[in-house]
Amino acid sequence: MNVALVFNVKKESIIEVVSSPSKSVPSSESEKTPPNELNSDKKAIDKYAEWDTRQTIDAVARALSLYHEVTLVEADENAYDRLRDGEFDIAFNIAEGMNGVSREAQVPAMLEFLGIPYTGSDPLTLATCLDKSRTKEILSYHGIATSRFVVANSFKEVSKAPLRYPLFVKPLHEGSSKGIYNSSYVKNAQALQREIERIHDDYEQPALIEEYLPGREFTVALLGNGNELRVLPPVEIRFDSLPSEALPVYSYEAKWLWDTKESPIEVFKCPAPIDDSLQAKIENVCRKAFEVLNCRDWSRIDIRLDSEGEPNIIEVNPLPGILPDPEEHSCFPMASRAAGFNYDQMMNAVLNAALKRLGLYSAERSLSEGFAQASGM
Repeated sequence: MNVALVFNVKKESIIEVVSSPSKSVPSSESEKTPPNELNSDKKAIDKYAEWDTRQTIDAVARALSLYHEVTLVEADENAYDRLRDGEFDIAFNIAEGMNGVSREAQVPAMLEFLGIPYTGSDPLTLATCLDKSRTKEILSYHGIATSRFVVANSFKEVSKAPLRYPLFVKPLHEGSSKGIYNSSYVKNAQALQREIERIHDDYEQPALIEEYLPGREFTVALLGNGNELRVLPPVEIRFDSLPSEALPVYSYEAKWLWDTKESPIEVFKCPAPIDDSLQAKIENVCRKAFEVLNCRDWSRIDIRLDSEGEPNIIEVNPLPGILPDPEEHSCFPMASRAAGFNYDQMMNAVLNAALKRLGLYSAERSLSEGFAQASGM
């Protein structure tokens, strides 16, 4: 099949030509500062955290190239023309989008307009899951546990909200731990006001204020659809491995500054050491969330236990991070390895899930046999 790999690359990265049979669509924009660059260094520090590195994009392309012809298409201002003219059978979408609160929906909407099938969730699901309050409202409607919350642009809007301290404050429309810092955990009104103002100033969006969940935290990878949906081994976040000054929060510092390839910390445990009862509860709540939010093909769901030890949904991530290097501690690949298959098998399994869903599956051109043995799908 002719597969378009659609992506956003971190601005410091340069896309290299991937070995045959892949080919690269050159983009003059790769090395330029993306549009609407913020002037403030403080605002820009994590602006591109969601976008993928050159290493990740090349790794995905190489994996898909084992069975398909792959063309790299950067999701910039020229992406529409490239997709329209490319004669693609399917697009493998890992693009996070460029601007706005519905940015993750931009590429899927474009692909639907052009009639190109694609991997992953549709524009509505992607836009919904990036709006954390809408996600929580849908989960709550369906009886899926999530912490109590309010949304506010100012302290005045939340000062009389019926929430109990401690609280947790984060941007309403961000992923990849953007805007989540040690200071996001607040115990009093003064700290709450400070964090709401920080998010309003730095991210120009409302703050999501949640009651803090005091229990263990997990992230759970899901792969497939319908009866073939599989919950991969949960990953536990070990807060006791963080620096002594760190609070039990998986913050931007923990994800991108403290736990690095050069100086790793053992912040994850996979499979998580949990009993069968908790395992079943986590799997059940993740399957329900995947279903009611209409996720497709793959997703990663963040879970935290409340004071009673019950799993609550923190966030749903229909475009999970997929760093290829095991030393970089990316959770979806980590869970995949724990399930018994490697990076190449994982990426082709996502594509195969989409092909099956779309009725385009072709066994002789896929990794299905080896993956089915490894994953039980």
